Formats: sequence, C-alpha cells, structure tokens
Amino acid sequence: MSRDADSGRPRLEWLDKDECLELVAPGGVGRVAFNSPTGPVILPVNYTLDAGTILFRTALGGSIDTDLRTGVEGAEFKVAFEVDRIDEANREGWSVLVRGGAHHVTDEEERAAAAAAGLETWAGGDRDLYIRIAPVEVTGRRISRG
Repeated sequence: MSRDADSGRPRLEWLDKDECLELVAPGGVGRVAFNSPTGPVILPVNYTLDAGTILFRTALGGSIDTDLRTGVEGAEFKVAFEVDRIDEANREGWSVLVRGGAHHVTDEEERAAAAAAGLETWAGGDRDLYIRIAPVEVTGRRISRG
C-alpha cells in the first residue's frame, strides 16, 4: 500500500484505454460536446457501448442532428463524449473522455444493427436517429483515497 493510500490523501490515477472502455461499458448517461454554429454545446444523452463505439439516439432535425451535419458525404464532426461517476461524500470518482467523429447512422443495415443494441432514451418524443462515435482517443482518470 502506498503512503498516499495509508494517509487517506487523494491519489490521481490515469486509466488506460481498456479500463476506460470497461467503465463506460454498462451504458447510462454521458455528455456529448461539440461546436455548434452559436458556440460550444454540451448535452446529456443516454448511450450504450456497441461494437467498440459510443451509440446514442436523438431526434431527427433536432439540434444534435443538424449541428453535427457537415453537408459533405463521409465527413464527420469531431466531438467529445464524457462519462463520469462521482462520490461527493468520499471525494472520489472517475471520468472517461472519448473523442472521435460523430457518424449519423443512415444505412438500413447499420440502422437495424443499432436498433438491436436495445438503447432506450429517457427523453420523451421520437428519437429515431442513431449517432455513433468511433473512438480515436480514449482517456480517463480516477481519484481515490486509498
């Protein structure tokens, strides 16, 4: 046991990609961040980890849909996706950041595969558009007290 763990002092640990993906694998709520025409935006979304990608659903024609369309076939906006778990009482927690391109799932076969992932949303209304983030970079940190 390290001296930091013995003394109860906080310890910051960098997580490798595999551990980061293991932490986000259960799915839940994360935040997608991107630059919109009016400035930076960060929005919560329900997500799942599917085939090594972050998969979430949103409304067709909504802000995430329109702001993440480049108008160029095959070109994707770069986004950041963050998931964390915080224990405020113990001042511990972890955070994972995934960066990559946001891909609108439009191909019927790919759409069927996305629908089979069983992703449900908390928000009301139709959420018929699936968006995948293919990780280019995955980083994470954990703060613990021994």
